[in-house]
Amino acid sequence: MVTIKSKKEIEFMREVCKVVALTYQELEQKIKPGMSTWELDQIAEQKMRSLGAIPAEKGYDIGIRGIPPFPASICVSINDEVIHGIPSKDRIIKQGDIVSIDTVALKNGYNGDAARTFLVGEVSKEAQRLVQVTKQAFFEGIQYAKAGNRVGDVCHAIGEYVHSQGYSVVKEFQGHGIGKEMHEEPGIPNYGKAGRGIRLEPGMTLAIEPMVIAGKPNILELDDGWTIITEDGSLAAHYENTILITEKEPEILTML
Repeated sequence: MVTIKSKKEIEFMREVCKVVALTYQELEQKIKPGMSTWELDQIAEQKMRSLGAIPAEKGYDIGIRGIPPFPASICVSINDEVIHGIPSKDRIIKQGDIVSIDTVALKNGYNGDAARTFLVGEVSKEAQRLVQVTKQAFFEGIQYAKAGNRVGDVCHAIGEYVHSQGYSVVKEFQGHGIGKEMHEEPGIPNYGKAGRGIRLEPGMTLAIEPMVIAGKPNILELDDGWTIITEDGSLAAHYENTILITEKEPEILTML
């Protein structure tokens, strides 16, 4: 069921989403070659907790037998890893890497969700372009995230833009509603037909998240049950914000 947030709930959403934005501000300042992905995880968790929130991804259980709960506070995915990379002391970030981080904070019973892909040191022009296109795909989509439009309008805009740039979108994973639950209705794929899906209403809070691959759209799941990689080894990028549907333009909650 799609939830319409009350004024009080929207204030809770703004508060937790600000935590997410401040966490990314700190990560952007700290990320550098030579760090382990575990160090990034520690920075993020400490920041969230210092702001009165908890990392909602830590211990998140998808309820599938044989797949353990997510063991870390953030997802850290490097280069050909699309999403859900597990932080590790052994995974060292190198010069030229692109590092996608997905963070969900929980405060006052509400979730805020965002993702960023960071360029570490001197990065290839190909990687720079992929990251920029992925970010722009989000902004192309939210032009249609207005009351009265349909979810499919947002999905269509994202997919059309990504394909026009010569890239692929991930079809197996999607954006989503968000609030008391990390994943709520509606689902928001990064492709689709305009004019389809539910109508957007003021008070909806949505996590819109283009996941873009430089090569073919095929993906694989690693044996850890979480990490998703590109099948052809091509680079991938991820960009996400939690937004609020209003009477006018959408409000991006996870940006300062």
